[in-house]
Amino acid sequence: MKQDVKSKYPKVQVGCLFSSQPIYLVGMDEEELVSLCEEMGEPPYRGRQIFSWLYDHGVSEFSPMTNIPKSFRSKLGRTARLETLELDRATKSADETEKYLWRLRDGARVESVRIPMRNVHGVKRWSLCISTQVGCAMGCAFCLTAKMGFVRQLTAGEIVGQFLAARSLLAEGERFHNVVFMGMGEPLDNFDATVKAVRILTHQRANGVSPRRLTVSTVGVASRLKDFVSAVPGVGLAVSLHAADDETRGKLVPVNRKWNLRALLDECRALPMDERRRITFEYVMLRGVNDSKGDARKLSRLLEGLKCKVNLIPWNPFPGVAFERPDDEHIEEFRQTLLSAGVFASTRISKGGDILAACGQLADARRLARGSAEKKFNSI
Repeated sequence: MKQDVKSKYPKVQVGCLFSSQPIYLVGMDEEELVSLCEEMGEPPYRGRQIFSWLYDHGVSEFSPMTNIPKSFRSKLGRTARLETLELDRATKSADETEKYLWRLRDGARVESVRIPMRNVHGVKRWSLCISTQVGCAMGCAFCLTAKMGFVRQLTAGEIVGQFLAARSLLAEGERFHNVVFMGMGEPLDNFDATVKAVRILTHQRANGVSPRRLTVSTVGVASRLKDFVSAVPGVGLAVSLHAADDETRGKLVPVNRKWNLRALLDECRALPMDERRRITFEYVMLRGVNDSKGDARKLSRLLEGLKCKVNLIPWNPFPGVAFERPDDEHIEEFRQTLLSAGVFASTRISKGGDILAACGQLADARRLARGSAEKKFNSI
């Protein structure tokens, strides 16, 4: 008998009556909140009410939960926490992009980005880019986050917490139209927390976002692709290629040495995706590295037969690396070469570059500076 995908992933063991440690509610799903309430002698529907207060209303204390008895709210206050992320710093770009640096419970810090979209009927809509790790272990040569190295995984609560905290900063009537897991870290390297966070944010009672409006980006952890698509069907998937041959990709994306282009694309072809959905392949464009017409033709041949689209991302610069961004005419020529071969391709309009908030620019500046100082000291 085929095992249910959801059952593979461990649930939080609540155990509130037998532990002196506080329970952090943000990051618990509806099933866990129901179990918690039952363990505390309350009916199951109390868990569903708490779920709604956490993720629909976004409360940060128990007192607003007016449909829950005051006695139970007091009891919750003694055993549980409604922890929210602490905003360390907010930075605003000339194009209205906002970057948030969040301080976590242990002092670690991560960034997420609020990106403006076009107005609809006079109401501004936004995208939110969320991080899944502190730092990243993938080591992509063109990415500033990689310079931090890997620090630790984020919990589901810390991933969802970025959404809740950023949503609280929106003006009345505004909302996040899209959510993308494209910030710091590799989501599929933090598989369980990523899947759990996606399920919470796309839950019908969470006031988060529709599954078709949430996209998770991976650098190409091929062994987890099928599990991910099975665990959260309907959610968008973006796979980073960044080169059309293994030699180049191996230099840019070290994970290619474990899962080369053929292995990665074979997995993509076998994914149990809805026929109406396309895989997005991301391609960071680097002058003189992967941006020739020949590269475009090789890429089109690689993707032949795949229902997909290519998102071209002009490289967003940061100090300390020798890469350069191709000019707009060269990028458009690359795109037209793909289109003429029958591959749908678009070019991402980068936003927030003046505050290091664009794709590949997120990092904890203090940790970067400390790592650079330590490296310099060790070389003496």
